[in-house]
Amino acid sequence: MADLKVVTQGGKAAGELALPDAVFGRDPNPALLHEVVTRQLASLRQGTHATKTRADVRGGGRKPWRQKGTGRARQGSIRSPLWKGGGTVFGPQPRDHGYAMPRKKVRAALEVAMSDALREEKVLCLKELKLKTPKTKEFAKLLEGLGVQGDTLVVVDELTENVGLASRNLQTAVVIEVSDLTPYDVLAYDRLVFVRAALEQFGGISDAA
Repeated sequence: MADLKVVTQGGKAAGELALPDAVFGRDPNPALLHEVVTRQLASLRQGTHATKTRADVRGGGRKPWRQKGTGRARQGSIRSPLWKGGGTVFGPQPRDHGYAMPRKKVRAALEVAMSDALREEKVLCLKELKLKTPKTKEFAKLLEGLGVQGDTLVVVDELTENVGLASRNLQTAVVIEVSDLTPYDVLAYDRLVFVRAALEQFGGISDAA
């Protein structure tokens, strides 16, 4: 069981949090992470690509010429795929690219990603996150005081109105609730700032000191 230092909003030490190895001490598993992240990115695809079939192309309601006696091949519509300007055969159509995956596998990938992040010292534990006003400047100053640089993900147990309003205009920081955390989020950001209560909730830590 490893210990993670906890700091206040001013950057001062505020004790340590014991992290269970069963959740935060998993071995690296690149194959599992790749599988889960690929599935998540697939589910984010809009899937709005589309081509017109012969039923969608405008015109072609009349038979171009009579069936017999012209010496030409029989044709039923000028919007046939064989004609210039005709419909497309087997072209892409709007669809959902997402697919199902066992929840236990997604959870395992999230724990692997968090374990890797801890080994890389990407995780910072904050005792609490409270803002007096919903001002972006105040939130940015808080992150600066913590020495956090680069793209940052702040994970809270419950998103308050002030924190939500103060963080929404920051380009380098995003705040989410721990219930919405995904393996891709852990991998995509340079730094992870967890409120202690959120980290306890994630790890199932009920007897935290």
